[in-house]
Amino acid sequence: MINFGLIDEWEPSPGRVTSWVASLASVAAAGHAPTHPVGPSYQQEAYLRAAQRHEDAGFRFGRLCLLAFEIQGQLDVDAMTRAINVFLRRHDTFLSWFSMDDDVITRHVVDPSIVDFVPTDSAYIASSQDIREHVEAQTPGPFNWDCFTLGTIEHDGKFVVYLAADHLNSDGISQALSCVDLMSAYQREISTEAPELMPVGSYIDFCRRERDISAELSLDTPQVRKWIDLLEENDGTLPHFPLDLGLSTADYNRSAFTTVDLMTPEQAERVDAACHRNGAGFAAGVLAIAGLVSHEFTNRTKYFGFTPKNTRSTASEFASVGWFTNLIPVCVDITDGSSFTSIVGATQESFNEGKTMSEVSLHRVLELVPEDSAISVPAGWSVPMVSYLDVRKLPGGDMFDKVNFSVFGNRGSSEEVFIWVNRFPEGTKMSFLYPRTDEAETSIKLYVDRMLEIFSTIAATGDYVPSVAVLAK
Repeated sequence: MINFGLIDEWEPSPGRVTSWVASLASVAAAGHAPTHPVGPSYQQEAYLRAAQRHEDAGFRFGRLCLLAFEIQGQLDVDAMTRAINVFLRRHDTFLSWFSMDDDVITRHVVDPSIVDFVPTDSAYIASSQDIREHVEAQTPGPFNWDCFTLGTIEHDGKFVVYLAADHLNSDGISQALSCVDLMSAYQREISTEAPELMPVGSYIDFCRRERDISAELSLDTPQVRKWIDLLEENDGTLPHFPLDLGLSTADYNRSAFTTVDLMTPEQAERVDAACHRNGAGFAAGVLAIAGLVSHEFTNRTKYFGFTPKNTRSTASEFASVGWFTNLIPVCVDITDGSSFTSIVGATQESFNEGKTMSEVSLHRVLELVPEDSAISVPAGWSVPMVSYLDVRKLPGGDMFDKVNFSVFGNRGSSEEVFIWVNRFPEGTKMSFLYPRTDEAETSIKLYVDRMLEIFSTIAATGDYVPSVAVLAK
């Protein structure tokens, strides 16, 4: 089972910690890297602008993604040094850094040959908190080329490997891919019998493709028109979480995180079967249930939701580390006469339509919207998101349990609710990232209770009818 949470919840055992950071010569050379004509992806651009707006927040506003896993045996520092540099040089997201001048973001690309991450003097660190603080303090922010560090924590007969990377260079699937790739690279350095590393694609090429497609878009492009229609139907605004989050008037709210057990493997199989009997997959089932919960709390007859879509499109990209995601819309009509079985098929159809929009970023669409439009979306916008991932199908997914694979994020800022439903061989879990307010804590508990009840009811009966009683709360 993969462990999820905030970095505060990471509890590494005390041990000898060795960190790998960019050498001074490497950092100096990267600072002179030439500009590159391909800009950041739209996700990266929005992220960098938010980080720049809040650079005086007093905490790390940008997301720091941390993964950790175990390797049995004694650490070979020289082999790990070679493996880390192989890993960083072959994924070109780690070769870019961005500058901002007069509101223009420019990419600079580092020659792979100058990438030189070196081990620091190792030392025994006696507490989990000190290890966490060491990792966070040592990893630069998103406007630094070397906004990623790696390290090991040695114990008797085994060691933990960690990678702390700014979200600028990583997404959820990248976390799993990084675990597999780092482990494979290390095995190749210590054994002549280890298999060849998988060919990887180029994140820069993906950004070029996204920008090229976006340059051809207009208000008459069907996908653009669809986005605009959805926003107009939603009173010209983006959707919000259906319950009170107690958001302050400040520009940001610190994050909170919680994870609950959602279903046993047997329950998940029964819900999966109910989805397929009604012409839908499990992902559409999760989104349909999110729609039912929203309807119960708001009595709105149209659910307008967002889900992340993996934008990797070639075999080599499916082995590549980078922020290969975009948000796509999922909409479904829900009335008092609706039930899970009556809407899940339509949710699947909307999900399929949303997939055709995965290369048309909403960020780009909002650039095209005329200034006199009734659509009003603020800069730095955020929307509630529901994500489903079948971890069993990820490359290397069968080994994650064996290596105690864990994924954590820093306690940054949250203005909306992000929900992840992750299916493992041992069961399905549901995680929430949300603003750390008293109102949000209460709302998330109410929301979790409804999700648990709906999933368990569908697992037991094959269907669920929205409850009028919830609307009275």
